[in-house]
Amino acid sequence: MISIIIPVLNEADTIGKLLHHINQNTLASNISEIIIVDGGSTDGTQEIVSNSKTSKEIQTLLIDSEKGRAKQMNLGATHAKGCILYFLHADSFPPKDFDQLIINEVNNGNKAGCFRMQFDSNHWWLQLASWLTQFNFKVCRGGDQSLFVTSSLFKDIGGYNESYVIYEDNILINELYKRNEFTVINKKITTSARLYKKVGVWKLQIHFWTIHIKNWFGASADEMLAYYKKNIA
Repeated sequence: MISIIIPVLNEADTIGKLLHHINQNTLASNISEIIIVDGGSTDGTQEIVSNSKTSKEIQTLLIDSEKGRAKQMNLGATHAKGCILYFLHADSFPPKDFDQLIINEVNNGNKAGCFRMQFDSNHWWLQLASWLTQFNFKVCRGGDQSLFVTSSLFKDIGGYNESYVIYEDNILINELYKRNEFTVINKKITTSARLYKKVGVWKLQIHFWTIHIKNWFGASADEMLAYYKKNIA
């Protein structure tokens, strides 16, 4: 069974829609629980989660956490009962029957992976970037594609590196690629382009490329965070 882990911080606009989407596109028998890990929301996110109606067979847990997506996702994993962990962003909506698609991959021996992605934007660059996510290359990966991983493999890696306030998804994915444990499911998850709309497509993309390059040249987690706060946050 799958434990769905969703880190949130002020996601009142999306979390209710996502919980409804999960309820409409999964079999309750495949889902161990949905774990919402809140990093200190002040916009009513927790109330929306508490009042959301999901399938009676699926338990929804709301957990308070320190702020920081890596910390939130690791904490969620400690409460997970499923043998498959599925980490999902609050503004990303996976395809129909995503639960069974993930289970099929694990049954076929694929212990970790993601879906290909599409942005909710018609901008040509974002459409091209989305198209590239169908290829199983590390450079095409990102947290918005979601991540499934067996709980045993997640524990073997040591979970998310909590030193990284940003880029934590990429650090874990790098470890999975080192172990040759990654596959891409050829179905699309739809994710929000809201940050691109807020910052600007090209400006944000250049900053993201810069962060990747800094990581390649050995920049520390703190250095990358400082750059993010100065130029994006």
